[in-house]
Amino acid sequence: MSTIILDVSRLLTRLYDGLLPTGVDRVGLAYIERYGPQARALLSERGFSVVLTERDSRQTFAWLASSIRNRNAIRRLVVRACLNRAFEASFKQGILLHTSHNGMEYPRYYRAIAKRNIKSVFMVHDLIPLTHAEYCRPGVDKTHRNRIHTALKHADGLITNSQATLDSLTTEARNADLPLPSNVVARLASGVTARPPGARPIEAPYFVILGTIEPRKNHWFILHVWRRLVEQLGTAAPKLVVIGRRGWECENVVDMLERCASLRGVVIEEADCSDERLHAWLQHAQALLFPSFVEGYGMPLAEALALNVPVLASDLEVFHEIADDIPDYLDPLDGPGWIARIHAFADADSPERAEQLKRIERFREPTWAEHFEHVDAFLDALH
Repeated sequence: MSTIILDVSRLLTRLYDGLLPTGVDRVGLAYIERYGPQARALLSERGFSVVLTERDSRQTFAWLASSIRNRNAIRRLVVRACLNRAFEASFKQGILLHTSHNGMEYPRYYRAIAKRNIKSVFMVHDLIPLTHAEYCRPGVDKTHRNRIHTALKHADGLITNSQATLDSLTTEARNADLPLPSNVVARLASGVTARPPGARPIEAPYFVILGTIEPRKNHWFILHVWRRLVEQLGTAAPKLVVIGRRGWECENVVDMLERCASLRGVVIEEADCSDERLHAWLQHAQALLFPSFVEGYGMPLAEALALNVPVLASDLEVFHEIADDIPDYLDPLDGPGWIARIHAFADADSPERAEQLKRIERFREPTWAEHFEHVDAFLDALH
């Protein structure tokens, strides 16, 4: 039986820095929950890597699973790992599972893994920097292309979160004249742990937009929609709850959040939102708004529908893959369309909202059990 090795470099770094988990991090945590009891942890930096001892692996997994942050202990663990690197043994049979994109671009990473008799399997979350570079930080397209091409050349296997991502990956491999390694589509489950119904955060009707504030998420557009709603409805305008940290190249959004007088008291920003508070905000929302220009998956969509919360979303292929015709779909630049639908869904007796709630009854939530059924079968086939 193969030993599972989990690269937890990104997770441990973010824990050390005191950052809340993103969607990518939640996937990594799910892998720890599934494989942690029998797995070993691996740390990597710029292509150099070390597999932790069984004891240090258990400790690291426990820290990450419980979000226990002990910076001194983490520093000691990293030093110990570096000192033990010279005595690191090979494995009879191992499989590396790497669930973030960090470090995929270094060929020496793959070579070192192979020398330890470990097969390397990477998850590809999206190819957005390649297909939509305009929504990313400058230079990220080059870095991500290098990551993807290096994985295509050297990885033993690839996991994608959606058929849409696999289609993009297949196209990129064909265009670059590179081989496509063995692969599997394994859809992601909701990243929010199920909890009993919580108290309503505010009495007024409100909508939620969830995700890191970055250009492709289209926050700027939604804030302009909300300004128009305030112009039309005044104090009767529904609230907008913006959940997510401020990311990159979002100065226009920040200007709206901080300086637009008509949005004060109407838009609520939750930059560091705990899972418990996120659950409460979602549960009682009139709808989740998901106006992205492009997504590799769209975990918030699954999270909302799993909580029986309606969704107003961009008309993206991957959203149809996850939710079929259940959400109300709109063009991400159709201002009048979004305004009309938000008007409709804000009404307590909204027939449009009631119709979607009826459709939600047939939503089949992706589960981690199904995800790992696909992954486990794929790993067995790699032997």
